[in-house]
Amino acid sequence: MTLLAFAFGAPEHSAVFKREVDDFCVDEDLGFELSGSGEHLCVQIRKTGVATPQVVRALARAAGVREQDIGYAGLKDRQGVCVQWFSIYLPSERVPDFNGFAEAGMEILQTLRNSRKIRRGSHRGNLFRIRLREVSGGANDIAPDLLVRLDAIAARGVPNYFGEQRFGTQNENVLMAARLLSGELRMAKGFKRGMLLSAARSCVLNEVLSRRVLAGNWDQYLDGDVMNLQGTESVFVPQEGDTQLQARLDAMDIHPTGPLWGKGVLRSGAAARDLEMACVEQFRDLCTGLEAAGLEQARRSLRLPVQGLQWTWLPEQNLELHFSLPPGAYATSVLRELLVLRA
Repeated sequence: MTLLAFAFGAPEHSAVFKREVDDFCVDEDLGFELSGSGEHLCVQIRKTGVATPQVVRALARAAGVREQDIGYAGLKDRQGVCVQWFSIYLPSERVPDFNGFAEAGMEILQTLRNSRKIRRGSHRGNLFRIRLREVSGGANDIAPDLLVRLDAIAARGVPNYFGEQRFGTQNENVLMAARLLSGELRMAKGFKRGMLLSAARSCVLNEVLSRRVLAGNWDQYLDGDVMNLQGTESVFVPQEGDTQLQARLDAMDIHPTGPLWGKGVLRSGAAARDLEMACVEQFRDLCTGLEAAGLEQARRSLRLPVQGLQWTWLPEQNLELHFSLPPGAYATSVLRELLVLRA
């Protein structure tokens, strides 16, 4: 992540990140109402210092079902306090035994029946409250510099990089993905294998985005771009001579996209395609392996809007941020444009 380009220049100041578990709080916004009846028991959980897969395993044990019968909208950080919904396929009216969950860092907030399983990416987004401690220089000394960056982030968004969580310690997930895709490492289908394949795709996307940040067109139309419609997974190729394109970009109604590599036709053309193919050649072994693994071509927005961004200075040189992000986005991609994060 340290090698990726910055949209607003490398930050000169730093802050302590995640010193206390409640310095990083996430509330999942489903964006839809649960039906109140159906074969799925939905459980809203506040987890503290617990990873999402751990919650899945605990729910499966409590309900006596397979882990595949547990649904959730997205992975949430272990190091933090996160509220999210899980669904359990449980056609009977039996209620699982949730005794011991609170002691394990998982507090049951409410349960409600629903007619459908909660699927990955089905939620509207996530609301973040982040406390950054001991901001270097103090509020009075660097507030002007931070205000410029905060205003820029609110107005333009940030590059939609995959965060370091995707890649593991010292990029180990990409290294393991390379071994997996070359046949050196064998692994059955499951969560871990999926994470490694995702890390390989993310590595390629981040390189495409970094090159566009360096060129200054990460949030602008590049000839041949495929565009994403804000708030959806819908993508389209603009018609030649579209006079509304720039206005829609400025209004953050649409965003340029980059490739999530796999088999199939690359939809971009002209200059955008040339840049993307140069990155594919840089990671040729990974891309060839992803095609052989059966993943399909997809697209990801290169720009991440940061909605409802608010900030408050607190005593002891602490800064608290509030903002919301869409599914699949990383809060650390926002923070890296603001401050250098230290342990």
